[in-house]
Amino acid sequence: MPTDLPLSVWRSAQQPARAQRAGRYVELSGTHPARMLSAIAKRAIATYTKPGDLVVDPLCGVGTTLVEAAHLWRDAIGIEYEQHWADLAAGNVAHARSQGATGEGEVICGDGRDVASLVDPAVRGLVALVLTSPPYGPSLHGQVTAVPGGGVRKSHDRYSTDPANLAHVGLTGLLDAMRVMFTGVAVLLRPGGMVVMAVRPWWRSGRLIDLPGALARVGEQAGLVLYERNVAFICGLRDDQLVPRASFFALEQVRKARARGVPRLVTAHEDLIAWRKAPPSVSSAKVKVPQLEPKGPGQ
Repeated sequence: MPTDLPLSVWRSAQQPARAQRAGRYVELSGTHPARMLSAIAKRAIATYTKPGDLVVDPLCGVGTTLVEAAHLWRDAIGIEYEQHWADLAAGNVAHARSQGATGEGEVICGDGRDVASLVDPAVRGLVALVLTSPPYGPSLHGQVTAVPGGGVRKSHDRYSTDPANLAHVGLTGLLDAMRVMFTGVAVLLRPGGMVVMAVRPWWRSGRLIDLPGALARVGEQAGLVLYERNVAFICGLRDDQLVPRASFFALEQVRKARARGVPRLVTAHEDLIAWRKAPPSVSSAKVKVPQLEPKGPGQ
């Protein structure tokens, strides 16, 4: 990966996720196990597009990208594998429209790897931005309810049990799927169009996997040009102090790791990786993605 990429820090969690979504999304949106912060989507859309542009999210979940695009006078298309979440995303778009959002939003139930064939062929070469976030595994944040005298009860912390869902395919399967997806979205992008992905390192079997770095290489392999790598805080920032926003699940994992003697920290940011579609005259060399080696604790 180039070492001279421009870097910037996005203060995207000055408000907790719940406060960012309050009244702006339907209440059931909180039941999705992993949701992009709406402030991240809002800033990415405002940074990389202009009013009237078209935005696509091939892994749209409950429609965060679509909602924020609609409020910013952009149109958006989202693809979601699970029908339940696709219906909820459509409900969020309708809710945004009822609040005065002027952008149009379409939700398609399907596999994000098939993005190029699922969207209307008429939009090929017209998309300004593809904005998304990949699943990190089958079990994520979810919700916690205190049970008097019985600890806590977890809920809405898992994707479906469908083995074809990208949450269940493992690291190699996820990278392969993202390679296919990147190739598909490249067909949709206009020259100079952007792909932006919110992603964080992935803990597996007590080891830290550099998922952002791996995906950066996969995007290049698909013919995209690495453009920027930003840091989006998922904690608050007050002067020079971080304000924790970690979920119960994240804190629990850290506590268990430390109890085993593993010096693990709570994740405080996501990587915002941005690629650009090169003009037709610019050819991108094919990059072989090396075999990933897990990082040990503290490395």
